Amino acid sequence: MRRSRTLRTRLVLFISVTLAVVCTVMPLATVFVQRAYLLGDLDQRVVHAAERGQAAGMVTARFTDGTIVAAEVVTESGRPRALTAAQIAALAGITADGSLHTRTLPGLGTYRVTAIGGDGTPVLAGLPTHPVDEMINRLVAVEAVIAVVSLLAAGGVSAVVVRRRLRPLGQVAATAAEVSRAPLERGEVSALTRVPAADTDPGTEPGQVGAALNRMIEHVESSLAERRRTEERMRRFLADASHELRTPLASIAGYAELMNMAGGQAREIEHALAWRRVSAQSARMTELVEDLLLLARLDEGRPLGVMEVNLAPLVGAAVWDARATGGGHDWRLALRVEPSEATVVGDPARLQQVLANLLANARVHTPVGTTVTVVLEATDTHSVIRVHDDGPGIPPAILPTVFERFTRADASRSRTHGAQGGSGLGLAIAAAITEAHGGRIDVHSEPGRTEFTLTLPTPVAVPAER
Repeated sequence: MRRSRTLRTRLVLFISVTLAVVCTVMPLATVFVQRAYLLGDLDQRVVHAAERGQAAGMVTARFTDGTIVAAEVVTESGRPRALTAAQIAALAGITADGSLHTRTLPGLGTYRVTAIGGDGTPVLAGLPTHPVDEMINRLVAVEAVIAVVSLLAAGGVSAVVVRRRLRPLGQVAATAAEVSRAPLERGEVSALTRVPAADTDPGTEPGQVGAALNRMIEHVESSLAERRRTEERMRRFLADASHELRTPLASIAGYAELMNMAGGQAREIEHALAWRRVSAQSARMTELVEDLLLLARLDEGRPLGVMEVNLAPLVGAAVWDARATGGGHDWRLALRVEPSEATVVGDPARLQQVLANLLANARVHTPVGTTVTVVLEATDTHSVIRVHDDGPGIPPAILPTVFERFTRADASRSRTHGAQGGSGLGLAIAAAITEAHGGRIDVHSEPGRTEFTLTLPTPVAVPAER
């Protein structure tokens, strides 16, 4: 498998290789150019030596008692020409010790000269420096051209490579710009643009940025989707709450209007009956408002009462209450734990409300003759209450939302035979109270078997100090 290199590593390697190539090409080119020029100059000197014996521009002189007595220069035609007095004066002070000197001869230019005594008459010889100067100037020009060409080539190649290496960042920037133009404030975005998978390699910095941007976009989409779901639930909740409150209010208003009417209709309605109906609808509306207020407080996370609660008497009392109100059902209680072991920390009144709601749900939504069994169990870490009935079961379409607010069973589930059903808040309140106690509530239902499981954490025992 090919190993991915980071962008930093790739750019450092590329720049290093480019610099190495440039630094290698320039000296090699300089060497080749200098060699060619020196060989050409040597060839020219050889030709001149073969044709004339001495190179053009060469200066020679003879000494007598340290004074130059004769001096001449080889012209371009190969013939010697005597130096002028000014030119000879420029050579003054040179001794025959073999040392090299640089002198400027008027009309001839700059020379490198030396004088050698030997056994005979001392002789001075010199050659012009203009070939060396010309070679240096040409070398500087060549190196300048090579440097410019090399830098242009390296810059062009670097621009191409860097552009290709940074292309994923450009894709990331384009994706981010497109997402920024999406109407996120309306929360109606269905699918946002993603960085292509080819640009999300985690082994490179652009890939890491692209992958992080994709994760952020996914988070934005999930947040928008959750926002839409929350808004839909809120709208449905407000509509259901308004409907529930409107029904008793309409009844109260109707009875009040009839009682205030003059004439025969008012006399036909007994005031006592009307007041009883008004009181019943008021109680129903009050109960609904209290349930909504309880859910709002639980949503806000307001603390509940905290004390040790023994679930055994709580479950027993709940079953007895259900037996008193639902005499047509067969109510059974199974305590599969020692009463002292089923202890939790919480609010006893709210836990009693959870049990009452679960048993009322079993009573209201199952036909007469249904067996409802309440089981209390305990483990080292949790206490478990199971409410089981052998009724027809919860319709599959309702089961996923059974703990949501204002969820009601359809006609097949509602078996109250014309009796008025509940508000659809009982199981939602039970779930909210259970979660506030750090527990959970689950349901499993099929025809002939429906079971709600309430699980509450057991308080951790603190060892006594010795």
